[in-house]
Amino acid sequence: MPHTPEPHPDELAPVVPPPPVFHAEQALLGALLRDPHRLGDVTGIAPDSFSTAAHAAVWAAITTLPAPDPAAHAKDTTWHTAVLAAAREHARGLTPAYLHTLIQHCSRPSHAPAYARMIEADHSRRRLKSAAGQLLRTARDTALPHRVQTTLAEADAVAAVVDDIAIRFPPRAGVRPPPAVNPAPLPLDAEAVEEERLLLATATARPDTIAALPWLLPDDFVLPLHAGLWQTLSLLARRQGPVDPVTVLWEAQQRGVLDDRTPPRDVLELLSETSGAAEYWAERVLERSLLATADRTAQRIEAYASAPATTPFQLVVGARRALADLGAARTRWQHATSTAPPPRPRPATAARAGPPTTAVRPARATR
Repeated sequence: MPHTPEPHPDELAPVVPPPPVFHAEQALLGALLRDPHRLGDVTGIAPDSFSTAAHAAVWAAITTLPAPDPAAHAKDTTWHTAVLAAAREHARGLTPAYLHTLIQHCSRPSHAPAYARMIEADHSRRRLKSAAGQLLRTARDTALPHRVQTTLAEADAVAAVVDDIAIRFPPRAGVRPPPAVNPAPLPLDAEAVEEERLLLATATARPDTIAALPWLLPDDFVLPLHAGLWQTLSLLARRQGPVDPVTVLWEAQQRGVLDDRTPPRDVLELLSETSGAAEYWAERVLERSLLATADRTAQRIEAYASAPATTPFQLVVGARRALADLGAARTRWQHATSTAPPPRPRPATAARAGPPTTAVRPARATR
C-alpha cells in the first residue's frame, strides 16, 4: 500500500470565510470600476471604512484619480490600469485579476449607494467596538496617574462615536434595544473591602459627617454587608438618634442586613476600628465604584458592537443607556470632588448630509 504523506500543518488550518461586509465592499468597488460616474452617488465612507487594506487602497485610488471619459472607458482599460498602479503603492499584492474579480462581483452598479451604506454601518460598529475597548483598558489600568480623569475622557470619546453614528443613522421610532448583556464581575479587591470597613467604622464614630456624604450610595460598596451597614448608618444619622457600634448592629438586624454567616461580634469589631476621615474613605469608595461602572459600561458597549446582528440604531440606543449609568456616577463624583471634568456638550442630532471626510477620533482635553 503506498505511503500517504502527512499533510502540512498549514493545510489543516480552517479557512475563515469573510464576513458579509467583505462582499459589500467588493460589490461597491466593482460597481465603481465598471461605472466610475456613480461615485457621486456614494456618501458616508472613506478609506478607513473598509475592512481590508487592499479594498481601502482601491477605494483611495478610485476617489483620487480623475474620472475617465465614459466613451473611452467603455472601449479600453486605461483607467483600470491607472487605478491598479495607484492602489499598488499601498497594497503591493493587488493584481489585475483581482480588479477583474471585483468587477465580476457587481452585477448591479446602480446598487452602489446601498453597498456603501452597508460598509458605513459595519465601520460604525467597528469604530464603537474599538472605542469601548479603549475605555475598558483605561478603566482597568492601575498605573495611570489620573485614572478617573483619563477614564472619563475615554468615555467622552465613546460618546462622540455614538453621537456620530446617530447623525449617520438617525434614530427611528420603535427601535428595540439590543439584547441584554451581563458584564463579567470584577474580582473582589481586598483593598476595597478594607477601605469600606474603615469608612463604616469612622462614620460610626463621627455620625455627624454622614450628612456631608449624600453622593455615596449603597450600590457603591463591593460587599452587600457593607452596603447594608451604610444604609443603616445613613438612616440612624437622619433620625439623629444615638449612633455607636451596638445601635448600628441592632438596627442592621431589624433591617435584615445580617444573616447567619455574619456573627454579631464581627460586625462590632468592624465598626470599632477607625482611622482617618470619613470623607477621604468615602471618596475612595466612590472612585472605585465609578471605575467599576466604567468597566461594566465598556463591556456592555463592546458586546453590542461585537454582535454583527446589532443594527446601528440599536448600537445608539444600547450605548446611550450604558453611558447613562456612567454619567450618573460621574455626576456624583463631581459633587464629591468638584474637580471632575464636566461631560462635553452633546451636539444636536441633525439629518445626515454628505460624506464625512474621515472618522476622526476627538482630541482629548488636557487635564
